[in-house]
Amino acid sequence: MKLFAQGVKIPNPQKTIGLKPEFTTLGAIISEALKYVLVIGGLSMFAMLLFGGFTLLTSSGEAAKVKEATDRIVFSIVGFLIIFASYWIVQIVEIILGLQIL
Repeated sequence: MKLFAQGVKIPNPQKTIGLKPEFTTLGAIISEALKYVLVIGGLSMFAMLLFGGFTLLTSSGEAAKVKEATDRIVFSIVGFLIIFASYWIVQIVEIILGLQIL
């Protein structure tokens, strides 16, 4: 059963945009790109945690800088949890509906 982007065919993908032969549909391209979203999200969360921790350490007790640093840390964790939860929701939908999304 093909849904949404899985049914859109790209005419001659190697010649037109230089894609690998297995990327013949828009769904295949999106599925391949989504594999890297968690990695990029994890790396950005780690960078924001480091930056927030560094800001917290160098804030010298200033209330505005402490709030900024704690907000950055909390928002980075919440953002990563949203990405992580969306991945698992897609996995559950795949199992329940018998589809292959990713």
